[in-house]
Amino acid sequence: MPKILAYCVLLILLATQSFAMQATELQSPEVSLKTMIGQMIMVGFRGEGATTARVLLRDIKEHQIGGVILFDKDCLRAQAVRNIISKEQVHDLISALQDVSTIPLFVAIDQEGGRVSRFKPSHGFAGTPSAQKLGELPVSETFAAGEHTGAYLESVGVNMNFAPVLDVNVNPESPVIGAIERSYSADPSKVATYGHAFAQGMARHGIISGYKHFPGHGSSLSDSHKGLPDVTKTWSKDELIPYAELLGKEPLHVLMVGHLYNRKLDADTPTSLSYPVITEVLRDQLGYDGVVVTDDLQMKAITNEYPIDEAAVKAVQAGSDILLAGNNLVYDPQIVCKLVTALTWAVHNGELPIERIRQSYERIMKLKRESGLFVEEALKE
Repeated sequence: MPKILAYCVLLILLATQSFAMQATELQSPEVSLKTMIGQMIMVGFRGEGATTARVLLRDIKEHQIGGVILFDKDCLRAQAVRNIISKEQVHDLISALQDVSTIPLFVAIDQEGGRVSRFKPSHGFAGTPSAQKLGELPVSETFAAGEHTGAYLESVGVNMNFAPVLDVNVNPESPVIGAIERSYSADPSKVATYGHAFAQGMARHGIISGYKHFPGHGSSLSDSHKGLPDVTKTWSKDELIPYAELLGKEPLHVLMVGHLYNRKLDADTPTSLSYPVITEVLRDQLGYDGVVVTDDLQMKAITNEYPIDEAAVKAVQAGSDILLAGNNLVYDPQIVCKLVTALTWAVHNGELPIERIRQSYERIMKLKRESGLFVEEALKE
């Protein structure tokens, strides 16, 4: 049976009485399995307004997804607008998305400063320097850059920024970190200090920071967008220092796990899908109990190795809470359906305990409450 047909069949089964009775046994007293899994999905989409983002609106209504991520460029359509034209347009777009969601959405973006900035001066947003340039200035300048960034993100309704980068500049020629000025420093403690300052600045405007790319991407020799970087020979435990210093401390944050191969931590599995990395190192050794987000599961580092449904299940088994699919490197209007179906089926066939799903859901909702997004009355079954 073709995979897409199998997904559709499963969704039909979910609506039948016999299957629904089984699903009822898996529900928490208050929240359905469907709602919990939906909140674990964050997706990118095409459309700059409510009339053009029809696929996303469908997924918000049908699957109660927990978050979205915005991009300025459409990687597959060079001349097309993705999600960003102007401040007013982005504000209206986000408002329209929040209006149709029964649970407030995480609305995320990559606005690091420098080259990795989805909001640009051409959209009416004043940029900030790269992390590398900020690292050459007093730390107060980094706090100011974070505060400036937070102000305009708040003004349009974005509430999560996948920044600051906590990668240590081990390899200044790394094509995805050092060579494009995304690291504050080669000194891990300085990375922690400057990253914390940027996060504190954004927090002045209620923005949730996204620390990345655990367990450290700064020594990589290649780009995970194009394949799986092997950092076994170049990575060291010093790259964990920024995370050890910042995780679990104010301000509010999530952590993004990078797509890396590191035999020192796990000889068999990429870090983003690795139980030893996410649960044993991050959660047990470093004591982090907050929200973990995968890097984009549609990067070739993952898609070259795993089908998307298998990768999704492995990521949650490893300890991740939010599955991120940018839907930009490739575009699949059924990506949400596929991710939801993969997790649902994994629960019902015993690959994922219902408690593992509930644990992620509770972490997500705790962060939404603490950040002021969650309104108790908004949760509707």
